[in-house]
Parts: sequence; structure tokens; C-alpha cells
Amino acid sequence: MQLTRRQFLAAAAALGAAAIWSRPGFAKSKVAWRECRERYPEGVASGDPNPDSVMLWTRYPSTDPRKRWSLQVEVAEDAAFERVVATGKAKVSIESDWTCRVLIGGLKPAREYWYRFTDNEGNGSRIGRTLTAPEEGDTRPVRFAFVSCQNANMGAQNAYRRMIYEDERAAPEDRLGFVLHLGDFIYEIVWYPEDRPQGMYDRHIRDVVRYAHGEKHGDFHVPTTVDDYRSIYRAYLHDPDLQDARARFPFVPIWDNHEFSWLGWQSLQKFDGQTHPAQTRKVAANQAWFEFHPARVKTTGGSLEWFAPPRVTDTPIDHFDDAGLGQEANNLAALASLTGYRSLRWGRHVELVITDQRSYRSEEPMDRPEAKVFSSKDFPDFIPQEVQEILDAGRSYNHGKPPESIRYGDQQVANFRRETPAQTILGATQKSWFLQQLKASNATWKVWGNTTATLDMRADPQNLPKGLTKPWPGAGYAGFGGGDHSSAYVERAEIYDFVAREGITGFATVAGDRHSFWAGLAAKALPPNAFEPVGVAFVVGSISAPGMVEAIEHGFPKDHPLRPLFLADRQGAAKPEPAVNMLLRHGVRSCLEYAHSGDLAKARAASNPDNAPHLSFVDMGGHGYAVVHASSGMLETEFVCLPRPIERSDREDGGALVYRVRHRVPLWEKGESPRLEQRMLEGDAPFSV
Repeated sequence: MQLTRRQFLAAAAALGAAAIWSRPGFAKSKVAWRECRERYPEGVASGDPNPDSVMLWTRYPSTDPRKRWSLQVEVAEDAAFERVVATGKAKVSIESDWTCRVLIGGLKPAREYWYRFTDNEGNGSRIGRTLTAPEEGDTRPVRFAFVSCQNANMGAQNAYRRMIYEDERAAPEDRLGFVLHLGDFIYEIVWYPEDRPQGMYDRHIRDVVRYAHGEKHGDFHVPTTVDDYRSIYRAYLHDPDLQDARARFPFVPIWDNHEFSWLGWQSLQKFDGQTHPAQTRKVAANQAWFEFHPARVKTTGGSLEWFAPPRVTDTPIDHFDDAGLGQEANNLAALASLTGYRSLRWGRHVELVITDQRSYRSEEPMDRPEAKVFSSKDFPDFIPQEVQEILDAGRSYNHGKPPESIRYGDQQVANFRRETPAQTILGATQKSWFLQQLKASNATWKVWGNTTATLDMRADPQNLPKGLTKPWPGAGYAGFGGGDHSSAYVERAEIYDFVAREGITGFATVAGDRHSFWAGLAAKALPPNAFEPVGVAFVVGSISAPGMVEAIEHGFPKDHPLRPLFLADRQGAAKPEPAVNMLLRHGVRSCLEYAHSGDLAKARAASNPDNAPHLSFVDMGGHGYAVVHASSGMLETEFVCLPRPIERSDREDGGALVYRVRHRVPLWEKGESPRLEQRMLEGDAPFSV
């Protein structure tokens, strides 16, 4: 429903938003604007568009902390600002690190607009481009990109250049409507070049930022204050490709873990196996995220313009409720300071439901020190699936009769989770909201924007030939340690059972975090249990953060008997081949056959069909982005993979493609199972299919 000017301004006032309403017609700009990008060093951005409004952003730093500046904001239907439809003032001050967030209303749906900021002396920002969402009944197809995991400390953001290059050359109806950023916009863990003069993997360390108040753990540094967190955002936004992308597309962002802390959950941090209360840092992280992203998120103070940080202290959390939420007052206040989960609608076909996987989750069971016993150098990365299931379920396992101990080879290990509730990632309140959003939506496609993946990651070491290595200490399949809904079996089953019970069709998940590309079917269980898909799921490779393939190229022992499961060493090849993709897709026999014969056809013929019936594609070394195309009868997701982004490409298109692969799912009816179709459009990924 389109709001009137009065309704919009009233709503904006209630939200505490700086608001500008568009005029009925248009007029030529009267502002003496001249581009002066150095006055706006982090560029411009727009975010969270709806059919009649969008949020705009810039940063205008000052050397005088006592002064509040007022910027002129203009929105036009053309890049020359001959058809200006909205003008107004927006304030910046040191309290918000000189950032500016302004809500523009009264716009037309599904339209392209241009915007800019100008100071009192005529010094102007770069010109930004944005788009509004279509109205709810609009039947036109929707196209959007989703991305995650950009690490400017160790890589280049070439994927954004490719995204912009292709979008500028696309027909208007084939251009992106927005970019969904699924977290790890920054990496709060920073290495200084002197910390790792040898670099990391294939990368050299860039001197991106130095924290004024940070602390050091091992050889990396972490932020401790809001100014530290702000400094890493500023540093990242000096990257030209990221800045260009934010100037061209409206972004819809949500945080993952690195916006706060690598192993953080709720308001807790973990370093060297020790958990520390960090409520002050959680609030600082939330404040910096809010200040640098133009998103319609909720704050404690209820403002879309200013963040009012609650006063908290770093206090131990001693009591957690049955949903795993720490009941300590400072923890609750820190988490409530910023609420990111929300739902956005694009026309008839897409309801985007975004959730926060870090703020409300319970402790990851496999991160507990008691779980280390289930890891073995003889079986790198492998954890028995039954161990993951028992620890995930806690006291609910086996219909409330969990075992007192867990078998691991010849050992019986005490079940340290038998008295605690099942793991949750969403938390009780958010999960209830999420399920109701799915049920209430009448969109063709209900797209779950989940920062972490849902597709099972497993292998079948029970099929290893005798004598190759020590006996596998598990009962059957192996997982890879958890951390997302692939091993939060109880909660994932609850969600998928709800989808099936309510007859929800068009259910799709888009995710990041894994630094790898995945496409598959969403099912709560795999063989030998019943395999009953209720939707489709996709995971995007990282923009620039290193992935598993790069790590094992440098770290997996050359003489380890299981190396062929992860890397295939071919004579004369510059690098080993990523056998781990085949392991996850087809199982151990395929990997061993390929190591023996070098014949891909023979290797695929040795596939274990029960290992991963849910997967169509997996690439544990892929970098790039993904594009979703949603219409009345189908949903397509295209993976665009670029070479390892060690250095910034000097090419206009961001560099040559490794591959472009498309996955298509026709809309299914209630009671039917979804069906994925795959087509390689460019390049090749022989170990991924």
C-alpha cells in the first residue's frame, strides 16, 4: 500500500528517521554541485528499498568534532539531475561517526533513481543509483544477487566489478533489483603485515587498518571499541569495487559472525578455547554496523537515523533458558540494541525473509572443549554423524532418552549434553516469527536469507577399504563439525516439518559463510533415513575470503593416507585438484578411483548414491557471486565464479570466469517434491557435479 505524504512523515517520525518526501512532479536541480569525492571518502549507498521509499547513506567526515553539518540531498529520475523529484536536508555529526542515513519517500515503484549529497559550499558526493521495489501485485520477474564474505585484508573484490560490468550491459528487464549481502561484510580479525610476513596461503597481507584500541590474540588483532569497529568499515569502504557496487545497487544487508567476533555468539567471545563476556563489544559492533548500512533495522531507541547505545558492562552469563538465551541483563540489552531480522517483499514473486544466525543462538556443541575427543588427525575434519546428532539434540535425543556416553572407536565418551536442551540457531522468538512469516506469505517464492548454510556436508569414511588407514571410529557417515543448520538437526527438522505440514511451496534458501558454492535440495535427513525434500537451497562462494581448497593446498600433509579424498596430485599440474568436491558429492570410492586412474567417468561411476542425494553442485574453492531469477513458474540461481582473488584485476570485467552454472527449479505443487535442473553455461567445474 502506497503511503500519503502525511502518513509517511508520521511513520518516519515514529521511527526516528530523517525523512524527505518527493514532490508530485520534477524540476531541474538548483544546487551548485561539483563532485568532490575526497569529502565523502566512503562513497554513497542505498538500502532496503520498498515500492515507495528507500534509505540513502553517505559519510561526510569533519575535522571539527563540535560542529554538526547539514547536507543537501537530491533524488532524480536521471543521472544529470534534470528531473529532480526530492530534495531536503540531512544532518551529520561526530556522534554517528559523520555518517548520514535518510529515508526518501513518495517514490514510484519499480523505478530507477539517482541521488547525491552536497555540502553548503557545493562540494558533492559521487552520484549514486538506486531502485525501488515493485508493488506486491507486480507479476514481473525479480532478479537479485546474493554475496558474502569479503576480506579486504587478504583479497580483492573483483566479483563486484564483474557484477557491475554485466549489469551495465544487460537489458533493463534483466538487471539486478538489489544485492543481498549475507554477512561478513568486514573481518574484524586483522593481521598486520608484520604479523605474517610470509602471508597466508596464496595471499599477502594488506595493511588495511590498525586498531587504536584493539587487542592481540596470537598473531591477529581484534577491535574493542566502537571506534575500532568503525575504522574497519571505513577501511573496507575505501575499496573501489565495493564502493562502486554500493553506489550502483541498493543493498539489503544482514550480519554474520565477523561483524562482531569470529567465534562469537550472543554477546560472548571465544579466544584460545576460553569464553569471555563481551557485552560492550557487541553493542559497539551493532552501532558500527548500523551507522554504515542503510537498512531498516530496529534499535533500542527506535530510531532509523541515530543509534542510542545502551549502557552495558561485560558480565559473566551464568543462566541460559530452555531456548539457550543467556538471561543476564547486560546480554539481553546488548542483543536488543539492534534487531536485524526482517521481511521484504518484491512484487508478486519474492518474499525475502532474513534471519540473524548469531545473536540468539545457543552455544555450538562441537565448539565445546569436551568435543575435542571426537576429532582425530587420522581422519582430518571428519566427525561421526551420530556424534553430531546426539550432541545437537541434547536431552531430546531418542525421544528424551539420550545415552549417558557416546561411542567413538574403542572409547566411551561421557555425553556432556544429555541434560541440556537441543541446539538452536534462531532462538525461540525469532524462530516463531520466521515460521509465521513463511506461513503468511502469498508470494510465489519464499526466500530464506540465511547467513549460514543448511545443506548437509558429509562423507562416507565407512566405505574406505581396509588397510588404507586406521579403522573409522564412527558408526557410519561423517560430518564436518557443524556451525550451521547442516548439523542443527533438531531445529532444521522443526522448520522443514512446518513447511511440509503447512503445504508451503516455493521454499528456497540462499546462504553464505562457507566460502564455497553449493546447490541442492532442502531435506531434514539423508539416507539411511527417509530423504524428503521440501525446498531448494543455495550457498554462494566468498567474494574474497580464502576457502577450504586454498587452505588444504597449503596445509594437508602430502604423506597422509587420506590426502586423495581431499586433493588429487597430478603430475605436471601447478596445483593439486580439488578432490574434496568429489568427496562431498560422490564419496570416498570416487576419490580413490580418480587417484588411481585419473578417469573422471570411472570416478563418478563409483559414486555412493546415498552420500549426497541432496546435492547437485559443490565447489569448496569457488569465489564470486550468485544471481537469482524468480518468476511465476520457476526459480533460477546462477553461480558466477571468478579466479582466486589474490590481487585486484586490471580488467574492466573483473577478470576471466572460471565457470558460470545455472540451477533451475520449476515451481512444485503441494505434496510434490522440488526438482533441480543444472546447466553449465561457461567454463567447467569437473569435480563439482
